[in-house]
Formats: sequence, C-alpha cells, structure tokens
Amino acid sequence: MIHKTTTSFVAAAVMAMTGQAALADAHSGEITVAYFLEWPMPMLAAKASGAYEEALGKKINWVSFETGTAMSAAMASGDVQISVSQGVPPFVVAASGGQDIQVVDVAVSYSDNDNCVVKSDLEITKDSASELAGKKVAVPLGTAAHYGFLRQMDHFGVPLDSLQIVDMAPPEGAAALSQGAVDFACGYGGGLTRMKEYGNVLLTGDEKEELGILVFDVTSVPASYAAENGEELAKFLQVTAEANAQWAADPSDEMLGQIAEQSGMDLEAARAAISTFKFPTVEEQLSERWLGGNAATFMKGVAEVFVEAGSIDSALDSYEGAVNTAPLEAAQEMMNSGS
Repeated sequence: MIHKTTTSFVAAAVMAMTGQAALADAHSGEITVAYFLEWPMPMLAAKASGAYEEALGKKINWVSFETGTAMSAAMASGDVQISVSQGVPPFVVAASGGQDIQVVDVAVSYSDNDNCVVKSDLEITKDSASELAGKKVAVPLGTAAHYGFLRQMDHFGVPLDSLQIVDMAPPEGAAALSQGAVDFACGYGGGLTRMKEYGNVLLTGDEKEELGILVFDVTSVPASYAAENGEELAKFLQVTAEANAQWAADPSDEMLGQIAEQSGMDLEAARAAISTFKFPTVEEQLSERWLGGNAATFMKGVAEVFVEAGSIDSALDSYEGAVNTAPLEAAQEMMNSGS
C-alpha cells in the first residue's frame, strides 16, 4: 500500500511539472506561499504583520496544507512558489521522482514534535515494541512522520509486511486512534498532540536523535522560481530569519499570541508545541551540519530507506543539486548590511 500510494503521487507530480504558472505568478504582482496550520513558527508573526508583503513589494496568497506531499504537488503544478516547513521526506520523494525543486532554508528542527503513538490499552513500550507486529497503523505517507515510522520499525525489528498500514493525515490518524480503528498512529503538530491523549510514544526525541533519526523541515521552491526570482526569494528568507532572531531574543507572549492565532491554536497549545522547536540561525543553516553538506547526505539516506521500503523506485546519485544556498547567502548579506 505504501508503494502504490507514494509512487502514484510522484507520477502525478512529475506529470504536472510542465506547468509554467509558477513563473507567470512570480512575474506578476503576487505569489502563493504554502504553510501548515497547527505548526507555530516565528515567521507567522511576520505573516501577521505584513512584513513579507512589505519586503517583497507584492501580494502574497497564503495557503495552508495538511501534508508535505500536497505541497510538492502544488509546486509541481505551478500553484505554489514557496513552501514553508516542508518535511525532508516528502521533498526527497518528489526530488527522487524527477521534480526539479530545491531546499533553500532550514525551517525548523523538531525531534519531539514528530512521532508514533501506541494506544494506551496495548501497554506496548520500547521494551516490548516487537508486539507491534500484526497491528494496524495510521501513517501520513511520504512525510517526515513516514520516514520516522520506517526508521523506528527497522530499529525495533518489526517487519513492514506484518503491519496493516493506512495512509492518513495526522488529524485523521488521531481520530482513528481515539476510536480504536488503529493500534498506533504517527504524525506531527496538533495531530500528534491529540494522539498523545490516547497513547504513549515509543521513543523520545533525544532517543531518536541518538539513533540518527533527525527530524527537520525545509523551505522549498521550484528550481525555476529560484533561478528567476533570486532576490525576491532572498528577501523572503531574510524576513523569516529576522522573525526567528526576534523570537530567540524575546519569546514574548505578544509574539506568541500572533503565532498562535495564525496557526489556529490556543495560546497554551502553541506554547507547548513551539517549546519543542529549534530554529537554526542563518549561520548555523549555512554550516556543514545543515545546508553546507550534511543536508544533502541526510536526504540521500532518507531516499535509500524509502527505496528499501519500496516507497520510491530509485534514489538520486546525489542530492547536492537539490540544495541551493545562494538565496540564503544573499539574505545573510542583506542582514549584515542592514538593508
């Protein structure tokens, strides 16, 4: 089921790649930016203030999505120019399938905010995880949660072919878990928060990081948009970086209130979620640990896991071409010059 769903998505995305709407929109007076609800980030305060429109000098259509795979499809069709906080796995699925998209920014790192939750009455923990064999699980296929699920099942030695895997976005997965329709569910954001009301995680964020299961999102764009609109993209990334810096310096309730409202969450839910997020600085993002080298290596690893699982047909030889640091480097120069 994983194979059929993911490969059919990739085929649809590749078929849509001929669309030129991305360039057409970028040259007109507006662009469309994809983002997630129930995903509190400092950049949402800048969204609320109109800082992006002011910096770019054009109208921005903000459209919320439920999965990173949907973001890829929207970029392929030319409906979206910039996707904020797309998971690395859905990006890798699309790039591996031939879609010409690029990572331009590390949006957020969040090992504790993406996980799998087992229904409480099963009483299964990391010490008895082998008991998951034969169970039914809700997974948003082709997403960061999907990758984490695959890596966790591999770690625990649970054969994928022993599981009944159902493709569900996190909110639906949480509902299915609450109703007992699935035995465990994987997800992120508000969906994961609700899942935890009905069960327990197998591994903490720190435990996952020790196993090399990183969880981070990127800002991604069609390569054609980056090539044609480098300065505009740099300005967008600059506003994001400045919002992150403002939050790091003063995580005030006023700013949190704006973030919560924009993400469709109440204040305390947003506070709890964002407390598990890390927003790397531009300097950190451009370092070897992230976009300076490790990101491309990590994407290759994700792709190989997906190939082994039968989720995608093949991996690229290298993902270095899918990382474009030029816009972020330009944003850094703008920030240093005070422009």
